[in-house]
Amino acid sequence: MTSIRRYRSGTFACRWMAGARLGIAVAVLLAAAVAVLAAPGRSPAAAPDPRGLDPAAPNPLTGLRFFVDHWEPSWQQWRSYRRRGRRRRAKLMWRVAREPKFKWYGRFSRPVGAIVGRVLIQAAASGEVPLMAVMRHQGKGCGRSYQGGGPAEDAATRAWYREFAAAVGTARVVIAFEPDSLGTVDCLSPDRQQARLEILRYGVAVLSRLPNATIYLDAGASDWEPARRTARQLLQIGIDLVRGFMLNVTHYDWTARNIRHGRKISRLVGGKPFIISTAFNGRGPVHYGVRVAGKKRRINVWCHPLKRGLGIPPTTRTKRARVDAFMWIGRPGYSGGSCNGGPLPVGSWWPKRALMFARYRTKWRRPPRGSRFGLLRHFSLRALGA
Repeated sequence: MTSIRRYRSGTFACRWMAGARLGIAVAVLLAAAVAVLAAPGRSPAAAPDPRGLDPAAPNPLTGLRFFVDHWEPSWQQWRSYRRRGRRRRAKLMWRVAREPKFKWYGRFSRPVGAIVGRVLIQAAASGEVPLMAVMRHQGKGCGRSYQGGGPAEDAATRAWYREFAAAVGTARVVIAFEPDSLGTVDCLSPDRQQARLEILRYGVAVLSRLPNATIYLDAGASDWEPARRTARQLLQIGIDLVRGFMLNVTHYDWTARNIRHGRKISRLVGGKPFIISTAFNGRGPVHYGVRVAGKKRRINVWCHPLKRGLGIPPTTRTKRARVDAFMWIGRPGYSGGSCNGGPLPVGSWWPKRALMFARYRTKWRRPPRGSRFGLLRHFSLRALGA
C-alpha cells in the first residue's frame, strides 16, 4: 500500500527569543560551566565513551540525568495554571512539563551562542545533560521547483553548524540531528537533492568532532520512507561518525512498529543503535485508506491529528536490543501549522494541544486489542482531524 504524507509549509521548529540580558551572563559563566558539564551526574571513571561510535559500545545514555528546562513553555504554562488556581489544567500540564524534552535550535535561534550558553549553564548548575535538536535545514516548501534557499543558504547553513558546535564546545550533550531532513529530500528540485545530502554530511562531520556529544541522525519514521532507502541516505551523510539514528520525531506511529523498522535500518548500517521519539505516540497514528485512480493508498494524518496522547516517558530502559532510549524529541504542544486549528507561525506554543496530549496519554507500545486509532470508542475520521 502506498503511503502519502502531506508536507508542512514551514519548519516544524519553535520560534522563541533569547533574552538579550543573557549575553553578559553567558560570556562570564560559560567557561566555568563547561568543566562541570563534561561528565554530569556520574564519575568520569564509570562513564562510557559519550560518542559511542562502536555499535557494541555501552549505551552512552545510561545513567544520565536529562535537563528539564524551566524556561520551556510547558513549564511556564504549568506555573501559570497553578498561580491562577486552575488545578485540573495544572495537573494535566505537569505531565508535559516535568519530562525532559529536546530543545530545538535553528535559524530561529538568535543569537544561537547565547541561547546554547544559557542552557549549558543551567544544566551545569543542576548536574543534568541538555538535549538538543538541530534543525537548520530549510524546508519552507515542497515541489519540483523548490530550491531550499539555494547555494547562499547552503553557505549560511555551514556557518551555522560551525557556530553551534563552537557554542557547545566540550559540554556533555545529546544531539538529535536535523529532524525530517532525509524524508523531505524529495521536496527539493531534483538538482538540489544531492546538495541537501552534502550539507547534512558537512554538519555531521562538524558536530561529530564534539568530544562529549552523543549524536543521532534523522531517519524518518516507520510509516514514512522504506528502510533500505533511509539506510542508503544515512551511509551517505556519515552515520559511521556518530552513535546512531532517531525515529518518529514528527510522526505518531506506534513504538513497536518503529522498533521493527529501526532494526531493519540498523542491519543495513552496521548495527548502529537508535532512539525513538515517544513524545506523542501514546495513541498511535491516524492512518486510513482511500482509492485514487483505482489504487488503494494510505493517508497519514500527520498535521495535528486529534485525540492523540503522550507516549512512554523518556527512559533508557527499553528492554530492546539496539534501542538506546525512548525520548521526547518531538515537542508536545507546539504548532505545526494552521491545520486543525493550529496557531501561526509554525512553532507557536499551543496550550490546548498540550492539554489534549496529557489527557489522552498512555504507555502503550502497540494498539490494544479492540481499539481503533488508539481509542476504545468509535470516532469518525473527521473527529480525528482527517
